Amino acid sequence: MQDLDYIELETASNPTAAVIWLHGLGASGHDFEPVVPELGLPDGAAVRFIFPHAPNLPVTINGGMTMPAWYDIKAMDIDRVVDTEQLMASADAVAKLVDREIERGIPAGNIVIAGFSQGGAVAYELGLTYPKRLAGVLALSTYFATAESIQRSEANAGIPINVYHGTFDPVVPESLGVRSVETLKDMGFEPSYQTYPMEHSVCLEEVLDIGRFIRQHAL
Repeated sequence: MQDLDYIELETASNPTAAVIWLHGLGASGHDFEPVVPELGLPDGAAVRFIFPHAPNLPVTINGGMTMPAWYDIKAMDIDRVVDTEQLMASADAVAKLVDREIERGIPAGNIVIAGFSQGGAVAYELGLTYPKRLAGVLALSTYFATAESIQRSEANAGIPINVYHGTFDPVVPESLGVRSVETLKDMGFEPSYQTYPMEHSVCLEEVLDIGRFIRQHAL
């Protein structure tokens, strides 16, 4: 996969932390730009937000239509039949952005990987396999698509993971969020799980919770 295009936003000069935030199917890096001022980060906190754009791929469940996608979804049953190779390739492409932030002087331990829906599935794969210890993983309205195949790194064996889900989500049912948490616990992680009375979206309460996670683990 070619290098990803992305949007970069800094809350102050000389960032000491970074958040790489992946959008969902059919969206773009612009999706979560407006969220940054609403996170409630401390005045003067220097955080670089990276919002990558997914490549354009044909998506089977949408009649083969080409759209921004981190991987193909072949069936929308409860187990989500996905193109695992494409998902892993996307995780590798995002890992290059993590590498770049480290080269720019931000410690791996100050880098958060966040993802919504499809982006969250990639965030799981990347966050749990990256060879250096990261600050944490934020999984928003998503599912653990590569739970059966993931090659976890020792460095991120105890990485903080917060899972957020809408109780009325008609796209990614909450049961998939619950299953992800149970799977992570079986793997030895201690994920936090929070729900909100919303559909397949984000809400202000969730955004504030994300801001607290960033303050606690990356700043």
